[in-house]
Amino acid sequence: MVLAKGIINQESAVASKRQEINDLLEISSQTALQHLQTEVFSENPVIAVWRKAYQTFKTKKGVRCSIEALLKRVEKGTGVSPINPLVDLYNSVSLTYGLPCGGEDLDTFRGDLLLTKAEGGEHFLALGDEDFDNALPGEIIYKDDEGAVCRCWNWRDGQRTMLTENTVNAFLIIESVDPGRAEDLKAAAASLADLTRQYLGGSTEITILDSHNREMNLKG
Repeated sequence: MVLAKGIINQESAVASKRQEINDLLEISSQTALQHLQTEVFSENPVIAVWRKAYQTFKTKKGVRCSIEALLKRVEKGTGVSPINPLVDLYNSVSLTYGLPCGGEDLDTFRGDLLLTKAEGGEHFLALGDEDFDNALPGEIIYKDDEGAVCRCWNWRDGQRTMLTENTVNAFLIIESVDPGRAEDLKAAAASLADLTRQYLGGSTEITILDSHNREMNLKG
């Protein structure tokens, strides 16, 4: 996890560096081809490990890990379009390392943020949707006191906590379910922290959470 505080995520603030960020996205898309060495898309290790993980809990039909969605665009040659500076930075890290990355506006959380099994019915309005599509019982979600923050583990973020140009403090998530990639996870977190400070200013703090270190203070 990377906590980024005091950032400026506005296009006007990165105008002189916008092309650099766009180049990062393009270069990382080319780098991502190293994760697609197997002809059958789903058999590539960075995808297969998450497919297996998603089979262990209740999901909406057809949903996939966020890294699979990005790599599918790379495979098809459609590319990953710019969204906003911070999202573009974490997408570039995600593609480079073949790990799912995401981010939320820290100041929108209500109470504690949990990665847990849903009771079912946690309110969720996905990005781009007009109607609520609430969590299923037994689904793995990020949630706070107000509802789901991200559904099906890291499949899709919600509108309530999304990163916007007004985001000043961000909670950035990089995830791995492959014990053999622990060093890649650390390297990805360091890269994301460095890129965030370089382009958006502020300060960053990295915390690696696992079964032995399960909590962190988001407000400290």
